[in-house]
Amino acid sequence: MFRNPRRAALLLAAAAGAGGLLDRRDSATAVTFSVSSPLRHLLSAASTGLLSRNPLLSPWQGGFPIRNSFASTSAAPINTSNQGSGGNSDDSRCGRGCLGRDSIANAAAAVGPAVVNISCMPETHGWVLEKSIGSGTIIDPDGTILTCAHVVADFQSTKAVIRGKVSVTLQDGREFEGHVLNADRHSDIAVVKIKSKTPLPAARLGSSCNIRSGEHVVALGCPLSLQNTVTAGIVSCVDRKSSDLGLGGIRREYLQTDCAINMGNSGGPLVNLDGEIIGVNVMKAWAADGLSFAVPIDSIVKIMEHFKRNGRVVRPWLGLKMLDLNPMVIAQLKERSSSFPDVRKGVLVPMVTPGSPADRAGFAPGDVVVEFDGKPVESIKEIIDIMGDKVGVPFEVVVEREKNVSVTLTVIPEEADATR
Repeated sequence: MFRNPRRAALLLAAAAGAGGLLDRRDSATAVTFSVSSPLRHLLSAASTGLLSRNPLLSPWQGGFPIRNSFASTSAAPINTSNQGSGGNSDDSRCGRGCLGRDSIANAAAAVGPAVVNISCMPETHGWVLEKSIGSGTIIDPDGTILTCAHVVADFQSTKAVIRGKVSVTLQDGREFEGHVLNADRHSDIAVVKIKSKTPLPAARLGSSCNIRSGEHVVALGCPLSLQNTVTAGIVSCVDRKSSDLGLGGIRREYLQTDCAINMGNSGGPLVNLDGEIIGVNVMKAWAADGLSFAVPIDSIVKIMEHFKRNGRVVRPWLGLKMLDLNPMVIAQLKERSSSFPDVRKGVLVPMVTPGSPADRAGFAPGDVVVEFDGKPVESIKEIIDIMGDKVGVPFEVVVEREKNVSVTLTVIPEEADATR
């Protein structure tokens, strides 16, 4: 009679939920299903046959959660207090980095009040030139604002020339006149200050060192002067190099995202799901969609430290073209030349600029830097971090050359030329 296990299971489920058989005793504790006596005997026989014939259900024999052969079944109540209108629970159970129903909205709400619209009206001999628009973020209640340098300054030679009057508009409609404190050409980062009689909304700074490709991010700003604009996407690349983008000069790294960025978004914040700033949006690829770039917040923090300490960003210059090595690249180089040094890590020097500090120190193409200032190194970033803003300070560098010749050199960095 019950040779088909699926049919028997459906019959059991239908019987348990049959209309008119539900007796709700106590909604706070359990729900009890009552079945008539004739049907009870029929279902008891059916369940016995089903359990004995179906090996998939055998683990429940003797302990199957049934009382009186389906005479009554108790089930824990369902808590619907945290469910929204769509039937989805709220984000309170989400852990760090969890994308819930309100995650993007919450991140935008945390930073949104601190996002500002910045506009400049350059003037030349009484003539008002093209208006510059951009975005920024208040990072201190005293009115300190992060934005892009190209929004508030024109760079003539080595100095930043303020475009003119800087107008700052908050999301609540208040307007302030801003003063540009500092602007750095190479990073495209600037700091603007406004004065308010009352504390201003400020956003929190996060960290960009542990970001992974694929993480969800939110971009806020004022594209085309449309304030309170929010777009979202993911991190496409965590260390997109300026050389990858065809940008010459000093080496820079960007966070690449697929957030929608348009004219006026420049200087606006890139935010993680915790509502923390992890970057400042600076540019996009005009010939493609979904290719946007932001300066990582960790780099910006160092730039601001330079501003406070030196009034500008001081970058040591060696005159080396460098390349990070990894086991795969090293194996390929050893295949090409058997005399390539036996190293497991380091930084390759493919080219040395004639007349540079590195050239005067004795660096040669093909050198592999393995130690810098007494510290083992395996990336360009480590070398840059070790130098910091030390110009005119000698550094001892250990390099490995062909046929495993080890040489110690002393190099004295110069300050990088801002026009390079």
